[in-house]
Amino acid sequence: MEIYIKIFEVIFPVFFVIGIGYFLGKKNPKFDTNFITNFAGNIGTPAMIFYTVTTTGITLDIFISYFIYAIIMIAGFAVIGLILLFLLKKDLSMELPPLILPNTGNMGVPICLFAYGTQGLGVASAVASVIILFHFTLGVFLARKKFSLDILIKSPPVYAIIISVIFLYFKIKTPIFLENTTFLLTYATIFLVLMSLGIALTRFKFSLKNSIIMSVCRVLLGPLIAYTIIYNFKLSGLAAGVLLIQSAMPSAILNYLVGSMYSPKKVVDSIASTIVISTLMSFVTIPVVVFFALKYFN
Repeated sequence: MEIYIKIFEVIFPVFFVIGIGYFLGKKNPKFDTNFITNFAGNIGTPAMIFYTVTTTGITLDIFISYFIYAIIMIAGFAVIGLILLFLLKKDLSMELPPLILPNTGNMGVPICLFAYGTQGLGVASAVASVIILFHFTLGVFLARKKFSLDILIKSPPVYAIIISVIFLYFKIKTPIFLENTTFLLTYATIFLVLMSLGIALTRFKFSLKNSIIMSVCRVLLGPLIAYTIIYNFKLSGLAAGVLLIQSAMPSAILNYLVGSMYSPKKVVDSIASTIVISTLMSFVTIPVVVFFALKYFN
């Protein structure tokens, strides 16, 4: 019974805040989320990366390890994704991101926080850092079908990753004022991005054709790939649990944002469909994955 109470404690706050956003989006269809997007992308996410990487007790070795695990996870899903898109006769480049880049930030980080505490937050952020980095590199490349160094140079989260690694490498103790500031920004960001996810769910236009298949693959095959990594690298406890949970996340909203900037409308609508349906499916699948994570990797 205790594990079911724990799952409820982990899942309820996240879905409750998403629900607030959904309610606000339905009540006011013109609700402007540009502020949230700009704040999260330029201030909140960099602050979250810095805080969770430098103040939660993870070491450079742990950060690098999970950086590598996340890359392996993305690569594994890319192979499956390319095969699936080929069979569905979809664009192999533009429609791959929603399959390989899950919502490890908006949903994964807070769920891991509630499941495993601040240490779980740190490890989850290491995984999320890789996904964020890939959004602004691989994601843009796939959407545009050409690489842009300029976008990478102008991305604040990239600099947050670099600064965080420097702090870890030289074992620099984070000043209290900086820790407190990034702490406030981190939790403000978690609330705002979850709320914006709920608002976004009221606006996406989606069709069921093919999107259900892609969404099922996203939320079900992700944990299987993560378990393969856990088994082969002999991970256990918090280390395995966080990776399993992060792999189970639905498609990230950033896929839609990047796609809307660089891809044709038809492709963007398909991406939006996968995001919406996979997110709705995750309301069922995430509690199951969290159950296994807490039961076997605690």
